[in-house]
Amino acid sequence: MEANNRSMVKAFIILSFSSMPHLQALFFILILATYVLTVTANLVIILVVKANQQLHCPMYYFFLEILCTTSTAPKMLESLVEFRSTISVAGCITQLYLFFALGSTQCFLLAIMAYNLYLAISHPLRYPAIMTMWICTRLIRVVFLGGFLAPLLPIIFISWPSICGPEEIQHYFCDAGPLLRQSCGDASLSSTLVSVLASSVILSTFLLTMTSYVFIMVTILRIPSMSGRQKAFSTCSSHLAMVTIFYGTIIIIYVMPENSTLRELNKVFSIFYTVLTPLANPLIYSLRNREVKEALRKAFEPSQNSPVGSEGDQAKIIKVNNFGIVP
Repeated sequence: MEANNRSMVKAFIILSFSSMPHLQALFFILILATYVLTVTANLVIILVVKANQQLHCPMYYFFLEILCTTSTAPKMLESLVEFRSTISVAGCITQLYLFFALGSTQCFLLAIMAYNLYLAISHPLRYPAIMTMWICTRLIRVVFLGGFLAPLLPIIFISWPSICGPEEIQHYFCDAGPLLRQSCGDASLSSTLVSVLASSVILSTFLLTMTSYVFIMVTILRIPSMSGRQKAFSTCSSHLAMVTIFYGTIIIIYVMPENSTLRELNKVFSIFYTVLTPLANPLIYSLRNREVKEALRKAFEPSQNSPVGSEGDQAKIIKVNNFGIVP
């Protein structure tokens, strides 16, 4: 009876941070600055990679990071300046699919990058023969294909029931939880299936990533010299920090049982992986890489020559670093 009394809606109102009106101007400035820096940093890396044939490697798909933040940030900025920022139901479902697809792709990407680190640290001499460009290219194709196929079933479960009121979405983008609460009928089955599928992707890739790090740590502990252990650990410390931030937030939001407290904190946690992670990725995965830093230096200082011996070192790095994440 309650479902029948609820009228179907054609658009939603994104409430964003309307409960904190005194902070909306500050949020707008910070998020806009972060978004501009994210797009700029990733575009710079993309242009540098395209201009240097030595850096043409499948892992330099920083366009993914631009898509990740662009799928949510513009609507979030609009909701901070407009009193009633609206989005159609179809647009909401599309945004949710893109958000899930890009998030799934990032999960698979982190797992592959962790495995790449394991090979580079544990088998440095065999690494060039194992992780060839042919293998890299196909791994990237599998990552993107799997990332965009994984959310299809959850999206069907979410969009299959009719969407009813209320019109307001207590979030800054169309996430699964708020949309399921707008369902006309009983959405408990859909909610359970979406949770199980999302948890499967998140936990399986997290387990694979942590398995790689277990083997990495075992290899590092076997290195006899302290300087060798420090150098090996510095190779993976940045990636490990990003894994911690990314998985720490999405596990809290999409794997842990939902309650009223977590529901209120979801918007805060979501900021980490929708805004901060795409900004940090070019810094961590590329700017710490010597070959990319050298390419950036040449791009902005074309008249200066590289120090003697540096080209040979860089060529060696390129040969053992197809994924571009080993400093």
